[in-house]
Amino acid sequence: MNKAYQTYQNNAVNTASGGELTLMLYNGCMKFIKQAMKDLNDNNYEAKNKNIQKAQNIIQELMLTLDTKVEISQQMLPLYEYMHFQLKEANIKNDRALLEEVLSFVTEFRDSWKQVILQSRKQQYAQGANG
Repeated sequence: MNKAYQTYQNNAVNTASGGELTLMLYNGCMKFIKQAMKDLNDNNYEAKNKNIQKAQNIIQELMLTLDTKVEISQQMLPLYEYMHFQLKEANIKNDRALLEEVLSFVTEFRDSWKQVILQSRKQQYAQGANG
């Protein structure tokens, strides 16, 4: 069963559009931050460290995929850098408030990104219906 799920996940990633991949990155980042918060509550510092590092890796990936020619990307980069820094600080200081702050940013970005995808799909379908 686990093998079938893994195959499904691989296919989902391989067939996803760029927008959907970005959405997956945001969702993964949220998952790892939430898990790190749980690990912190459980005093499981090794697992907390791993999950924060996974979230940091996703933030780095998001920074790498920014198109610097687009103005919004130039505004996003400092925010991603800030979130990455706050995750590092949260890891060093075992600070739940910093994790919550980054989680709120990632959640907001994910929700906004989801709206962008939905809007572009509506436009694509409208164009398809008219074409």
